[in-house]
Amino acid sequence: MNIYIIIPAHNEEAFLAATLDTLVAQTLAPSKVVVVNDHSTDATEDIIDTYTAQHSLFQKLNTTSSTEHMPGSKVVNAFQKGLEILDDAYDILIKLDADIVLPPNYLEQIAYIFKGNPRVGVAGGFAYEQDASGIWQRNHPMNNDHVRGAFKAYSKSCFEAIGGLKSAMGWDTVDELLARYHDYEIYTDERLKVKHLRPVGNAYNQKAKLLQGKAMYGMRYGYLITFIASLKMAWKQRKRNAFFDNMEGYLMAERAQSPFLVSEEEGKFIRKLRWRNIRKKIM
Repeated sequence: MNIYIIIPAHNEEAFLAATLDTLVAQTLAPSKVVVVNDHSTDATEDIIDTYTAQHSLFQKLNTTSSTEHMPGSKVVNAFQKGLEILDDAYDILIKLDADIVLPPNYLEQIAYIFKGNPRVGVAGGFAYEQDASGIWQRNHPMNNDHVRGAFKAYSKSCFEAIGGLKSAMGWDTVDELLARYHDYEIYTDERLKVKHLRPVGNAYNQKAKLLQGKAMYGMRYGYLITFIASLKMAWKQRKRNAFFDNMEGYLMAERAQSPFLVSEEEGKFIRKLRWRNIRKKIM
């Protein structure tokens, strides 16, 4: 199976080499890897040049999507630039962050998952982050059937069905909701332990705190589901302000009549799915 990987990279000199090394060491080699140097001001481009000189596998693309490190739009815009220079001869497309260390059999197992079940549209492992004592601990604040956006793999048919990635915070939730809307399955493999070298959100701009609520508005959650989801998020993150930030972001988007990320029909499906999951957990 042809596996194409796109890696958006913004000032990743501390981690990028480790990520690229794990791709070189895979038991199943990817067919193409595009590293998108997104307005880096450190040695990121030099690192990319070193790897492109040594391995024909890698290709560099320089671009500028935004000078701010905002979640969602910046990384997706860089991803889209990388996608534009690739052909469509892939079977599996992976969006990979530049601070990820994959186990050596990661791509082989991902290919096995997709080949074994054509209904799987999105697949991946689980993220582990180092705690203060240096121990790698699983960090997965979402449900166990959610694949983190940092290492997300799509089948070609699923990626085309969902219309690619949305350039907004929440893109790695709406993609799975739309995958389910198109009758694809999400598959997570707990044996695939991925090391995430930088904790989530450490480099994000402070303005990003309202974007999660805006994304919930964009996914047509409605007020009540947003309220419940925000409470759950605040509890899981042990951050009370996360609830208020989400609700403020949702209400701001509502007042501004921000554009939705999904159609009315897709939104209706998403709300039904969310309510079904809420009832299941209550029961």
